[in-house]
Amino acid sequence: MSNAITRLFNIEYPIVQAGMIWASGWRLASAVSNAGALGLLGAGSMYPEVLREHIRKCKAATDRPFGVNVPLLYPDIKELMDIIVEEQVPIVFTSAGNPKIWTGFLKEKGITVVHVVSSSLFAQKAAAAGCDAVVAEGFEAGGHNGREETTSFVLIPAVRDAVTIPVIAAGGIATGKQMLAAMVLGADGVQMGTRFVCTPEASSHLAFKEAIVASVEGDTQLALKKIVPVRLLNNAFYKQVKEAELRGASEEELKQLLGRARAKKGMFEGNLDEGELEIGQVSALIKDITPAARVVEAVWNEFISENKNYWPVQDR
Repeated sequence: MSNAITRLFNIEYPIVQAGMIWASGWRLASAVSNAGALGLLGAGSMYPEVLREHIRKCKAATDRPFGVNVPLLYPDIKELMDIIVEEQVPIVFTSAGNPKIWTGFLKEKGITVVHVVSSSLFAQKAAAAGCDAVVAEGFEAGGHNGREETTSFVLIPAVRDAVTIPVIAAGGIATGKQMLAAMVLGADGVQMGTRFVCTPEASSHLAFKEAIVASVEGDTQLALKKIVPVRLLNNAFYKQVKEAELRGASEEELKQLLGRARAKKGMFEGNLDEGELEIGQVSALIKDITPAARVVEAVWNEFISENKNYWPVQDR
């Protein structure tokens, strides 16, 4: 398949693996890229020199395009961006911040820039800043969410109508059927995070992966809205957060409860009680830990199969 996304990234399939904290290291990114999709390193959980190491290992493991996801609220952002340029990373996805600040800098270096948005207004701002594409991430997504709480089925067509640059759909996508639905709504490709957490190549802890596989509908909830909204798997830590929010805890109290390295404790170290377990609603549909290449193959094959089933109906 050739479309706006495959041409933009020079990949085979319009599928992107999200750059997630504590999950998206070089093993996952290179495996996804080798399978014909686009793998991303998650810089949000990496110190600058750790990112450099992962970029170099990813280059050694694949000769295909890959990128880096950079949350713009990162304290060492300039050092990260300098490393990305020095190491000649071809693609950067930015999130959690104003795309105006770094898009021009990256574009001047010949880097393709994509920004993650949660509304059509933010999509327009990203396009005006010079981004090559946007990721329209719906409320179903894991990790940090937009305050608008707009679901993917509303967000995707709204963003498609708002901008002329390519649109990548994210949030609640783990299957080929869901990919087809996103494309029918106007997306040019999809980004998947939760599905790729449950792969052997993801650097997240096995206990976390097994908890995702065991989860059912309703096991994820949005929390910490007074700080930055984040979707979490229901565990002892989430219950503490919920109790604090119900009694009207202040922003400062919630920050103290969150503390430091809470996400690392849960997702990377496997402490399922005290850790912050960021994951999407689509976890309820994931029933196994599957190699990344097989995930890409299964999603693509189902997309093609369902597409063949869909279009004849439209022709009648």
